[in-house]
Amino acid sequence: MKFALIAGVSLLSLGLAAPALADDDSRIEELEARVQQLEAMNRQLLEVMQAQGLLPQVDAPAAPSMAHPAPGHHGDAPMQTAHHEGGHHDAGHGDHHGDDFHQNLVGISPEYGYQILDHAEGVNTRPLTVLQAAANGDLNRRVTLSGDVTALANYQESNSNTKFGWLMRHPTSSNQIGETVSEFVIHSAQLAVTGRMSDSITLYSELLFDPEQSFGSGTLTDINRNQIQLRRAFVLFGDLERTPWYAAIGKMDTPFGLNDTVSPFTNSTNWHAFAGLATGGLVGYYNNGLHVRAMAIQGGSQFRAHNAPVEDTNVPSRVNNFAVDVNYTADLGEDRTLMAGASYTEATAYCQAYPVFHFNPCSDNNPGWAVYARADLGRMELLGEYARTTEDWPGTASPVPIYSAFEAVAPESFTLGGRYWLDISSTEDFAVSFEFSRFISGDAGAPWEKQDQWVLGGSYFISPSVNLFGELIRTEGWVPLNFLSGGNLPSGESWSESDANTNVITLGVQASF
Repeated sequence: MKFALIAGVSLLSLGLAAPALADDDSRIEELEARVQQLEAMNRQLLEVMQAQGLLPQVDAPAAPSMAHPAPGHHGDAPMQTAHHEGGHHDAGHGDHHGDDFHQNLVGISPEYGYQILDHAEGVNTRPLTVLQAAANGDLNRRVTLSGDVTALANYQESNSNTKFGWLMRHPTSSNQIGETVSEFVIHSAQLAVTGRMSDSITLYSELLFDPEQSFGSGTLTDINRNQIQLRRAFVLFGDLERTPWYAAIGKMDTPFGLNDTVSPFTNSTNWHAFAGLATGGLVGYYNNGLHVRAMAIQGGSQFRAHNAPVEDTNVPSRVNNFAVDVNYTADLGEDRTLMAGASYTEATAYCQAYPVFHFNPCSDNNPGWAVYARADLGRMELLGEYARTTEDWPGTASPVPIYSAFEAVAPESFTLGGRYWLDISSTEDFAVSFEFSRFISGDAGAPWEKQDQWVLGGSYFISPSVNLFGELIRTEGWVPLNFLSGGNLPSGESWSESDANTNVITLGVQASF
């Protein structure tokens, strides 16, 4: 209605001016005077309508920055700074939402898209990432669409036929034959929707296509491995500008451990061993460097890393598991921080008896704990993490006579890594990294004793949401979770192999919007 009124006044004025058109100069001067009168009338009309609240006060948008916020570009640190140093933002709530929030119905935020969909860093703090983005003004539209594609070219070589230990591709003879593998492949593709229903209620959902790490059967081109899944979806309650408390309910990453990596692409062994994904309800507190989370987790065998038996079954019909995480980030000055944290979960995935198989029911739960730290020291970043179950994993002992000397163990994993940022253009946008991680899953000398992973990486951000990367990877040991201690071969022997080594070179691009 307001725009129709403006248009009507303009057309009426022009209509009155039209007969005045003539060829002589005096008529032209008269027309110019009428145009100036029309402009004055329009200005007065706009001022009246804005004063009455019929039109919003519109400011010119600031040009987006293309500088990558390295170092520490994906995790909590870059977005924590504003909240920690200033408490709550000085800007009014209308600066982020108000009329502009309701009129800009759909949009994109590429840097937010990279952070929320990144599989390498900030992996179990997505609700906080959403809240921080909202507080920073990156979600000032009703719906924000985000997408991510990771494409790879790689070459793998193993000293044992069909046994490739690089876990960014599920080790299976259905897809990896012989002693060499080469690929040009889409590793994953994601599409996410972040919907802001109000200042304090946000909806998030994420679709994932991941044929290389899918649990589907068949080859890489089999339809069962090419399904699109709803990887995460939750309703988030919270507004960091009003309160440090937040809550979420849905399918989300569980608050256990750090599970991040300094490598540009390859996840740490800690992530593969202990990163959880489950349905449940989460409550969090985030303020002045302190981040506390507690999540009630659905029982049974969950999507990743949790299995709390319900009456000796894997049926998730009862909320009988939980996870708690506490971390604190200390400001060391000069954009340097030190974060340390600890976690506990009442039930990990390591509870099955022999023979071990994904999602099998357990007779009892096996709790786990983790400690971790991360230091952002200007150009240098350091990371360390350790996680372990509190009880032995029954399936790590085998009843086969040739393995009678090997006792059950409590599985554990640790990661150590560092990354250094260099100036290639005007910002610190190129990083070199090195990381070592280990998973211990068997008694000393057992074929399934452990698997090590070494990663030397380099990444170049050509924009905040496009990363070109390369990695050299070596794994030592081949210990698939399924039947790690045997049970699938006629002889009874385990197919795990402690002397199986894999060397990998991979180049890729991760691009988001």
